[in-house]
Amino acid sequence: MVTFLCCLACLFAGYFIYGKFVEHVFGIFPDRETPAFSMRDGVDYVPMPTWKVFMIQFLNIAGLGPIFGAIMGAKFGISSFIWIVLGSIFAGATHDFLAGMLSLRNGGESLPELIGRYLGKTFKQLMRGFTLLLMVLVGAVFVVGPAGLLARLTPDSLGITFWAIVVFVYYIIATLLPIDKLIGRIYPLFAAALLFMAAGILAMMLYYHPALPELTDGLQNTHPEGLSVFPMMFVSIACGAISGFHATQSPLMTRCLKNEKYGRPVFYGAMISEGVVALIWAAAATYFFHTEEGSALFTAGSGNDNAAVIVDSITKNWLGVAGGFLAVLGVIAAPITSGDTAFRSARLIVADFLKIDQKPMSKRLLISIPLFVAGFLILQIDFSIIWRYFAWVNQTLAVFTLWALTVYLALNKKLYIITLAPALFMTAVCSTYLFIAPEGLGLSTLVSQLLGLATTLATFVAFIIWKRKMR
Repeated sequence: MVTFLCCLACLFAGYFIYGKFVEHVFGIFPDRETPAFSMRDGVDYVPMPTWKVFMIQFLNIAGLGPIFGAIMGAKFGISSFIWIVLGSIFAGATHDFLAGMLSLRNGGESLPELIGRYLGKTFKQLMRGFTLLLMVLVGAVFVVGPAGLLARLTPDSLGITFWAIVVFVYYIIATLLPIDKLIGRIYPLFAAALLFMAAGILAMMLYYHPALPELTDGLQNTHPEGLSVFPMMFVSIACGAISGFHATQSPLMTRCLKNEKYGRPVFYGAMISEGVVALIWAAAATYFFHTEEGSALFTAGSGNDNAAVIVDSITKNWLGVAGGFLAVLGVIAAPITSGDTAFRSARLIVADFLKIDQKPMSKRLLISIPLFVAGFLILQIDFSIIWRYFAWVNQTLAVFTLWALTVYLALNKKLYIITLAPALFMTAVCSTYLFIAPEGLGLSTLVSQLLGLATTLATFVAFIIWKRKMR
């Protein structure tokens, strides 16, 4: 438990120390008017209380990522604890804060426009398609799980197709309505439930004080399938450490934030909170894997179905009936609430690109209907295939965002090392994964890691050459 508690303390310290440092590097202006007021339209640009903006941001970026991803990542051993802490503080939270604040400074601009602003028109066009693909993939991915669970909890006449349609209808409503009418009212409740569930698991862990691996035992890879820690663990634990999806959600909240001084609590703070949730679930899963019930699931595949069983078992055993209810609520509501904001983000990305005013309902429908059709068609593909591509696309988007942030900091003569280091690391992760993954080139681990390193070095050299030209 010592390593776990130290990791937990580091996350909180990271927010107050490194988070404050990153905020200082960027520089905030509390007297500057935010887009929520200067561009207020009553649909997407709506000033909201800061606590509510934080809760919505937290739930938007969380979904099931810090639970399912952490559980799958826990199979790699104590390394998962270390990555959640270091990734959240130095990569994920820095990535989320700077992307959110840059969007705030540029009128709530969507992510592809921000990336294009600093990496050029070619990257802007690439990111428009890339980000839209990710948003539709997120929407599709987060329909299957909830629809399947609802189908198991209801009569046979209400099958998975029926519930998938119900979820899509909700997506349409949430995407089209003003952000404060539905999302602003129910998201804080679901976010509170997710946080309460994690707090309950933490309380039970402190009460039972289970034996957990310690850093002094070493960083042995304990994955039953023998998957390599690098890069597989860093892709498995996405939302609990760093996720490109987060930067697509931040513009939603930059259009609702009342003051720049709340940027750190909302953007940096939401990511640290997600890291805390991920760490708690990684620790709980690590303990569970050593029980008689959990040992069988440890050696089984790393699919979402197994993760859902683990969540259900842990919450029921430790939190009783109320915990079981919260587990079902979280497993159903969390992905749905990430899916609807994914489609909302997609609508805004297209609107920014085509310069279409989103105040009239007819123009919102004009953009949204093709997006929903695309999402429904993607649902016909095997879920496991969709999930693998989603995971890689998600992390690759984080790479592009980090490089755009690095260019911004370099151009403005700010301390760009705070994004350059995670940009290089995530470039290595994503390029290596592309070489090693079955849906990629399927090369051996050693060859993939060497090629990933070469790709990263080439990218770094290109950055150095660009920087010298800028001088």
